[in-house]
Amino acid sequence: MKTQIPTPDEFQEMREALRSLCGNYDAKYWQEVDAARGYPEAFVDALTGAGWLAAMIPTEYGGSGLGLTEASVVMEEINFSGGNSGAVHGQMYNMGTLLRHGSPEQKQQYLPSIASGKLRLQSMAVTEPTTGTDTTQLKTTAVKKGDRYVVNGQKVWISRIQHSDLMILLARTTPLSDVRKKSEGMSIFIVDLKQAIGQGMTVRPIMNMVNHETNEVFFDNLEIPVENLIGTEGQGFKYILDGLNAERTLIAAECLGDAYWFVNKARLYANERVVFNRPIGQNQGVQFPIADAYIETEAANLMRFKSCALFDAGKPCGGEANMAKYLAAKASWEAANVCLQTHGGFGFAHEYDVERKFRETRLYQVAPISTNLIYSYVAEHLLGLPRSF
Repeated sequence: MKTQIPTPDEFQEMREALRSLCGNYDAKYWQEVDAARGYPEAFVDALTGAGWLAAMIPTEYGGSGLGLTEASVVMEEINFSGGNSGAVHGQMYNMGTLLRHGSPEQKQQYLPSIASGKLRLQSMAVTEPTTGTDTTQLKTTAVKKGDRYVVNGQKVWISRIQHSDLMILLARTTPLSDVRKKSEGMSIFIVDLKQAIGQGMTVRPIMNMVNHETNEVFFDNLEIPVENLIGTEGQGFKYILDGLNAERTLIAAECLGDAYWFVNKARLYANERVVFNRPIGQNQGVQFPIADAYIETEAANLMRFKSCALFDAGKPCGGEANMAKYLAAKASWEAANVCLQTHGGFGFAHEYDVERKFRETRLYQVAPISTNLIYSYVAEHLLGLPRSF
């Protein structure tokens, strides 16, 4: 076999440990989880027990004290192994909001239990059905009444609630008409889901084409203690951007894991599949698209690491995070098509895993931010073009 994909780098020891763990959860395991539309509890427990989901938590709270760079390698390797890190990625990017803006008391209260696996922080509620990506127009309100905030509104596409203990919530605490800038007046809260569900919070699952648990959420006078406010009231939008940059970079890493998986799967099959007395990979019509997919993936990988480096250094990385997500999602989708085409009819058979991974990676053209919104961001913020919306 030729050089193992992805190209060896400074994280090889970490990659080997992750591959050893992920190797215990083979194609059959993920096929069964997908067929049952289930949650990979055994895999998540093993990942948590090995400390990988606590990568970004400081050592004083029981974590590894690593950065977004290492967290991104974890996500990449899960997907490269044939798994789906969508089951766990929320804990990684939600962590940044608590780590960077939570009070010492909040960190002490939650982080040790998250690191040990006693608590899961897998959900973030930002998106709403009527506002979508236009976050500053969100309608969910949190009104302070004594020692409580009372929340009313609706959220959509809120993932992993059924497998999480805590949720990050963004709500408007000052009416839009009363703020100087539309990005002001929003606040972030930690919601204890066990106390909230059935006590002012209702959850309705949304069936979808991918085995990705996601929900509509309704708030009807949900009460949240004031001590669950993260940071300063009214500054939540600024805080959430930190989490979104981490989210987009980690999603880029997942897409890279998928892309490398598709390239590897395609090249192995192209070497083994013999038609007309020759391996199909000998035909340029087969090998050139695989080579092209690999080139695009390697290029996207560089932008992923640039975004991670800036984030870990505490520097602005909005442009790099968006571009990394765009390039990686594009590379994974193109690699998926190439892999499916290389396998022909067998690509549609469940036992080959191509169709499952094909469905999973298609999501990232749309979420967590669509390609068109990335174009708009780059045009306005990096190229100085007029705002288009």
